[in-house]
Amino acid sequence: PRSPSQRCVSATMAALQRYPLDPLTADEIRRASSLLSKHNAVSSPNWRFASLDLLEPKKAAMKAWLHDHGPRPAREAFAVVWRRAEVQGVYEAVVDLDAGVVRSFIHLPNVQANFTLDEYHECDEALRKNELVLEALAKRGITDMSLVLLDVWPYGRALIPKQYRGRRVGFCDVWLRKSKGSNPYAHLVSGMRPIVDMNTMELLELQDDHDLGMLPVMGEYDPNLVPGLVQRTDIKPLLITQPEGPSFTLDGYHLRWQNWNMRLGFNAREALILHQVGFEDKGRVRPVAHRLSFAEMVVPYRDPSYEHEARTAYDIGEWGLGNMAESLTNGCDCLGSIRYLDVTLADALGEPFETKNCVCIHEEDNAVLWKHVDYQAGAEVRRMRRLTISFHSTVANYEYLVYWRFYQDGSIECEVRATGIMVTTPIPPDQAISGKPIHGTRVDNGTHAPFHQHFIVARLDMDVDGEENTVYETSSFPQPYHPVDNRYGVGLLAHAEVIASERDSARDVDWASQRTWKICSSDVKNAHGDPTAYKLIATSAIPPMMLPNCISLKRAPVIAHPVWITQFSDNERYPAGPHPTLSAKEVNGISHWIKADRDLVDSDIVLWHVFGLHHIPRAEDWPVMPSDPASFWLKPFGFFDRNPALDLPPEPPRSKL
Repeated sequence: PRSPSQRCVSATMAALQRYPLDPLTADEIRRASSLLSKHNAVSSPNWRFASLDLLEPKKAAMKAWLHDHGPRPAREAFAVVWRRAEVQGVYEAVVDLDAGVVRSFIHLPNVQANFTLDEYHECDEALRKNELVLEALAKRGITDMSLVLLDVWPYGRALIPKQYRGRRVGFCDVWLRKSKGSNPYAHLVSGMRPIVDMNTMELLELQDDHDLGMLPVMGEYDPNLVPGLVQRTDIKPLLITQPEGPSFTLDGYHLRWQNWNMRLGFNAREALILHQVGFEDKGRVRPVAHRLSFAEMVVPYRDPSYEHEARTAYDIGEWGLGNMAESLTNGCDCLGSIRYLDVTLADALGEPFETKNCVCIHEEDNAVLWKHVDYQAGAEVRRMRRLTISFHSTVANYEYLVYWRFYQDGSIECEVRATGIMVTTPIPPDQAISGKPIHGTRVDNGTHAPFHQHFIVARLDMDVDGEENTVYETSSFPQPYHPVDNRYGVGLLAHAEVIASERDSARDVDWASQRTWKICSSDVKNAHGDPTAYKLIATSAIPPMMLPNCISLKRAPVIAHPVWITQFSDNERYPAGPHPTLSAKEVNGISHWIKADRDLVDSDIVLWHVFGLHHIPRAEDWPVMPSDPASFWLKPFGFFDRNPALDLPPEPPRSKL
């Protein structure tokens, strides 16, 4: 059979064709856009692209090709476009890039297209010139529009003023910089809310609810703007060098390191994707996961005041985490001997744009992997290395730093660090007790940062030693007292429960029983007779703490439980639905899928893990937030017969400084 690194059958074909899972090139984006323009009249200024990415081959077709049972999958693009003259609706298109034809062009009349970065800037520019906005700001003494930032947010449908429902609308926060280059998110123009038709950039309404004034706050983080700041001088250089280069190899998008073998992907919505993740063991690559990615991110603000009640971000479904990915800098964002991947995506006009150095790949030392000191044999110690694959996305005021880490013992860690600037607003008098806010934390003079949560949904298409897997929920509990078997009460038992069908698949963490979930192979056993497995360790699961009528819960029921399991389907990628922008409720998402109650025993399964941050802000989070991590682990559990890192050599002795 073909290995995942082989691109096609012959050298001639390899020069012409890309690996089926590789992201679209700039030329392929232009070709797809051109074919849609030619055959379906999709072109500016009337049409816009919400997204244009690779349509990944179906899983079965991909595996058939890899094992010489089927043809090479075609290179296809999937586009979501909309016509700005239409009040609502999108068109989903499939373009066959090999054949040069548009395979399908389907109208979905009752959904809205996600917002785009182009529109974010267009909205800001349009409102800067609007006479009503200029007049309202002038009444508050604001006349220098170069210091104003208009930051647009999508609504949830239920919160859109009734007269505008059905239109593609957003609301804007109005922020004011103290000076050029200063932090705009320190000074909200309180109570002012422009409502904008995003298709026409028409100001539909300018709400002016209240004015709490411009409070004297110190919201600057740039050292040049912080009064009296003296930077530390006692930090010595920390140099990380690998004179012989890194231990990994990167061939196009094919990455290998310390027995790990995978392919990298990237798209506008999910950002980084890890394909065909496997571990080389005894001369063959054993599959661990077919595809690992983020499927949604829900950030509800838990302050019911005027400024925040409509504020819930779907940073993946409404904007696209990949669209907002930033270029990384060696020595600051990443340290060491680094390889970067550039990323090419499509803008709202269907034209390619490139983000240089978007994905960082490097090795890190991580202290000790294993150690023992024996009084006869002496000390044996091995240091731990990990391979880190990362990207950073700036979502207006917030930054999300995403790290997938692979370890030499077969473990996988996923960590997201939130940093950047919190949304802050003047404390409403009716939402405070003795000046203290009841839905947030006071972080500056008369200013609070509202309570909020970050729910991140990881889609884990696991293939542990093959497609047929079964998930067990494992819980520990004390053994009951018995005068013979447990007379001192020290017995501890572990129970594994099969999650047999989708209706039973929404599961919760339980600290008291130290609950975990094992994904077990249905076909392969280790040397001890147990199924090979990986287990999910949910280290950062958070509860939604929402009332049943909460709009965020209706739009994304997936956040109600930290673990869900579904039977694999190529069409089930987004648990809050494929088009959550301006939605009233989830449509074609996870709560709909599990109604089929498909069998999960000895099946191709997808595990969905919801993790994140329950953010009760601190004064120390202001004016820029120290990174706050959330993570989970996938650890081998009987996947190997023994510690797979026994073969690591000791580190050579190093000379003293």
